[in-house]
Amino acid sequence: MSFMTPMIVVATGNKGKLAEIQATAQGAGLDYTFRAIFDLLPDWTSPVEDGDSFEANAMIKARAGFEALGLPTLADDSGLAVDALDGAPGVYSSSFGGVEGDDARNNARLLDELAAVPEGQRSARFLSTLVLVGLDNLLPDAPHTITATGACEGSIGFEAAGEAGFGYDPLFIPATTPDRTMAQLSMQEKNAMSHRGQALQNLMDTLHQL
Repeated sequence: MSFMTPMIVVATGNKGKLAEIQATAQGAGLDYTFRAIFDLLPDWTSPVEDGDSFEANAMIKARAGFEALGLPTLADDSGLAVDALDGAPGVYSSSFGGVEGDDARNNARLLDELAAVPEGQRSARFLSTLVLVGLDNLLPDAPHTITATGACEGSIGFEAAGEAGFGYDPLFIPATTPDRTMAQLSMQEKNAMSHRGQALQNLMDTLHQL
């Protein structure tokens, strides 16, 4: 790269997501600085995410951040798809419990919805889509929009376990760690297997090639 430490804005107020992005970029050896949009624009209002897919919602946020600052902006939309609930909560994962971003309510409703579902029929997966808009402002040969996706297969436990992570992490048991929930994994372990970790790694691989 011919420039020093280019900045990519992250259109999120979730410190957990920002930490995962920063850790993955550092592990990939990429010379980018990632800053939360609220650190640069404290009064920024996140747009309404009314898309019908994770990619559509991530695109809405990334475009809004880019238009507000004129800087490359990264956004993600991710959620949980439970087979016994026909793919729900899906794009409504963050408001499943009735209050946007209330992890406790979301987890409580999920357990309630699955109360009669036995072990062996509680399969689920985390899905993530990342959208980066405006990198061509820094790298003229870069695409204006870059998309990356990731998935993590697993199942839903019967009770919360673990203090790390956020969202549905205390209930989600990855297929690769059947004795631990996502919230019982270290950041390094989680990034290596999580849906967002996979999407981030795919994004970093793309950035390496630019």
